[in-house]
Amino acid sequence: MAQSRLEKIGTIFTRVQGLLRGGAMRAEDKPIWYDVYAAFPPKAEPRFDRPAPQIPVRNIFYAEDVVRAKLHKHNRPQETINLLDHRRTTQSQHFVQIYQDLKSQGALDEERIYETALDLLAEQRQQSRLETTAAEENLPELDAEVKTQLMSDFKEAASNQQGTSSSSSSPAPSKAKKDTSVGINIDSLFKD
Repeated sequence: MAQSRLEKIGTIFTRVQGLLRGGAMRAEDKPIWYDVYAAFPPKAEPRFDRPAPQIPVRNIFYAEDVVRAKLHKHNRPQETINLLDHRRTTQSQHFVQIYQDLKSQGALDEERIYETALDLLAEQRQQSRLETTAAEENLPELDAEVKTQLMSDFKEAASNQQGTSSSSSSPAPSKAKKDTSVGINIDSLFKD
């Protein structure tokens, strides 16, 4: 072994350097950060026994965080959020946007702005529900051929699913009975 893996002995840089020198790691396998670290080493070596700087950690709060916290404290979220969907805004984002728009007008106090923003959000949510149901009602009827094809596909998938689940829950087949529905016969693999 080129060097110890214990983090108290050396730094990650010295350990990778030892692996490269000892031949345990090839030059093309070295980490991306290695050359940058070698070219621009830090002023203070990052060791485990180096005392941490006594810098106070600042709280980071935005004005909208207070409004969002109040919304979530008094109202239960009524939606599921897909974290991979960046195009759609959440209800809390809608609420904060409405709240900030009302606050920029400056005609109301904080409590009235909050209540008005809640009412506007509820109206928008109701309107989007109505639009969704109207769009679903206006879908063209599928012709009979497509319906029968979909039904047959569904029935076939359901029977395959039931066949798979029943075969997995049933006991293993005997050696005399061979399962021909699967491409590989497991019994033939383990013959003596």
